[in-house]
Amino acid sequence: MPQKIIHIIIPALNEEQTISRVIDEIPVEKLTEMGYGVSVIVIDNNSTDRTKQMAEAKGALVVSELRQGKGRAITTAFESVSADFIFILDGDYTYPATYIPRMLKKLESDYDVVLGSRLKGKIEKGAMARMNSLGNHFLTLLANLLYGTRISDLCTGYWGFRGSIVDDIKLDALGFDLEANLLAQIAQMHCRIAEVPINYRRRPTPSKLVGFRDGFRIVKTLVEMRFLRRYRRL
Repeated sequence: MPQKIIHIIIPALNEEQTISRVIDEIPVEKLTEMGYGVSVIVIDNNSTDRTKQMAEAKGALVVSELRQGKGRAITTAFESVSADFIFILDGDYTYPATYIPRMLKKLESDYDVVLGSRLKGKIEKGAMARMNSLGNHFLTLLANLLYGTRISDLCTGYWGFRGSIVDDIKLDALGFDLEANLLAQIAQMHCRIAEVPINYRRRPTPSKLVGFRDGFRIVKTLVEMRFLRRYRRL
């Protein structure tokens, strides 16, 4: 039987302080022992620091995306990779990569997509501001009402996919509307979605999220993709 391939995608903008720790934490040895081939791919989102050099020093493949924005970074990644399973993991060391094997088991069973849920797990003190937490609960509720899903953490940066699903996703997100764009499409594709509770760590560097502005973009994306530009699977 051919070896199954896992691609772990890390979007990164000026993450020289954390990118090495993120890559080091990925359980490559364990996944290899489980019979998978593993590649770590860092999407350098036009960083002005040493993110690219530090990722390469850890053995990651670095793909450059000169247009800034997390949505653009993941769009570039999805257009560049092909694998049996694909994971997205932020480069700021807030999401423990050690949950990947647990998420993989969900994908190997009956699920097409798996989310790492911070709100079902444990959030380290100071990791999420109260307003951000309230906003996330509201956005998740809105997404569930619009799309008939039952997720708990829309804005998570920790996703896993079957490769066949990624092949059919056509992103047009720019920044932090990425997760809304993903959720809308996989819901309209009738994907089977699972969640794994995770621990969420405090970010050691300043956040790039701009609360009200990015929250408005997420609402706009959810509503538009539900009523104005419904996704059709090819």
